This record gives sequence, structure tokens and C-alpha cells, in this order.
Amino acid sequence: MNQQWRLARTPAAGWPTDGDFEWIELSAPEPRAGQCLTETLYLSLDPYQWGRRRTGAEPPGSVCHGRTVSRVLQSRHPDYQAGDYLFNTNGWQRLGLTGAGVTDFGYMQPRRLDPKLAPLSSALGVMGMLGLTAYAGMLVQCQPIAGETVVVSAASGGVGQIAGQLAKLAGARVVGIAGDPKKVAFCKTRLGFDDCVSHLDPDFPEALRAACPDGVDVYFENVGGKVFEGVLPRLNAKARITLCGIIAQYGDTSGQSPRDTWLAVGEPVFRAQKIQVHPLFVGDFVPSHQAEFLALMGDYLQQQKIVYLEDFRAGLEVAPTAFTEMLRGGNFGKTLVVVKDP
Repeated sequence: MNQQWRLARTPAAGWPTDGDFEWIELSAPEPRAGQCLTETLYLSLDPYQWGRRRTGAEPPGSVCHGRTVSRVLQSRHPDYQAGDYLFNTNGWQRLGLTGAGVTDFGYMQPRRLDPKLAPLSSALGVMGMLGLTAYAGMLVQCQPIAGETVVVSAASGGVGQIAGQLAKLAGARVVGIAGDPKKVAFCKTRLGFDDCVSHLDPDFPEALRAACPDGVDVYFENVGGKVFEGVLPRLNAKARITLCGIIAQYGDTSGQSPRDTWLAVGEPVFRAQKIQVHPLFVGDFVPSHQAEFLALMGDYLQQQKIVYLEDFRAGLEVAPTAFTEMLRGGNFGKTLVVVKDP
């Protein structure tokens, strides 16, 4: 038997509710020629998934989308055999098909994983699309140089912790923005950021000004909202921004798109300061940069130059709750559901 979470309806504005998801049990699918049946081991929970559901990219009744690490149970696929570990997109379900006729979302092509080279879960984080997102936004788009000040919001999150460390390795001065004291301390002590401030601090704008006495040259945007409003006055002329996410605005009920709201706030400063804003879609960088990213990040991990924290949640049953907590900042690191312990 298979178990899965399906999208029960196109969600209303705001944050997820119990009525948005439906638990289904049904027979396991049978692989056809060119396909393999895989069991999900790890499921990635990411903020972009909420945008897909709210905009209709995921139709009601479909299995909730999600990147996964899986193990092959049965194979009629020429490249995979039973026992192989794969990066694929099973979504929020225990069993799924990979191969011919199965949607793989273009830039997220299935690939075999070697657990001897890196922990399997890392394929959904530091060695996966999440890591490539940080690499593309920070090093390809913004290109920080030694001596510049880089600010990263959601700095202890999955993307933020990698983006900040990459900027640090490039010689920049890195300031994180995080939430509770544990996350702030993690950024400074474990990740090696030069400073980190809390957006929960009543004096957040002043704390950020003190942490960035020379202004901000690069801003890696993951949050939006009041965090962005605090960073905006600190931006130097010709600063560069990577617009990765606006998680604080994903629950907006105004009817305006989060990106339009964000741009309306920033546009006067962008024009006056000649600031470059780079929208970030990781799929654009797979053909051109994935191979070099995997080589670089693999070296960094082997040399222990990159630290990476994962937030594991046990059981497919908890996926909706863990997803909502992640959107609201209740996670600490990259959020993963352990569907089956490998």
C-alpha cells in the first residue's frame, strides 16, 4: 500500500490550514517499461512549495510536490536497479515512480546517489538544489569580493547558512539576520559569520546599522517584510541583491503578489542608488553551473570548510505540520521529513 498527501484545494490567502491537505491510502503503483518503483527515504520541505500551491501550479487532487531521496524497490528502467539510491521527485508519498512518462519538473532530473561520497540527505540540501541556489545567488549573481559587507536574511535556514559561508570564503564580511538567540548564536559560532542580529529585537534597525557600519554591498534576500525594510536604508550605491525568497510575505492576504509588494517598497531606493536586483530561479543555473557547483561544494565539505545543519522530522504523517512550522520560522536548518530511515 502507498500513503500520500494530496492537495485538497487551491489554498486561500494566508498560511496553510488542515483543510489544504488530504491523506490518501491506495495500492502501490506498478512500474511500466522504462520506469522504476522507489520508496521515499527523505522528503524536502521548502518555502517555494507554498507558492506553487497558492498559484495553482499544483492542481487540487495532485500529490503534493517535493524533492526526495529514494531507494529503488523494483526496476524496469535501463539505468537503475533495485537497491540504488536516487535523487528524484516522489513528492509527499511513500512510494512513487521514476522514469518514462513521470513528471520530473525539468531541472530536477533524477540521478543516482552514492552514500559513500556524502550523506544521502545532503542531496536535498547542501549538495542539491538548495546548495545550488545559494551558490548561484551569491557567487554567480552577486559576486562578493574581499572587504565587502554581505547581509544574509534567514541566515540559519537551509539556503542562508550556505550563502553566508560562501561569501565568507570569498573574503567578504558577513552579517546574518536570524530569529531566536539560538539561531543568532549558531550563525556566529558555528557558521563563522562576523556578526548576526535578530529581527525579533525591538531595536532591529539600529542593531543592523551597528553591525554594518560601512553599509551593505550585497544582500541575499530570503525573508522580505520588516527585515527587508530594515536592510533597505543600509544599502550602498550599486549594491547587488539576490531575490531568492520572501517567506515573511507568503501569508499575505492583501491579494497583491509578494514580489510586487516587495518591489514597490524597494524601487525608489533601487533607482536612486543604482542597485542591481537579481531574481533567482535555480533551474536557470542547472545546465550551466551544476557540475562546477557539485565539484566545488564536494571539495568544501571534504575539507570541512562548510558547516551544514539539518532539521529532521519523523514520519510522512507530520509533513503538513512541519511544512507550516517551516514557513513560520519554526525550523532550525534545512527541514527534512524522514519518511523511512535508510
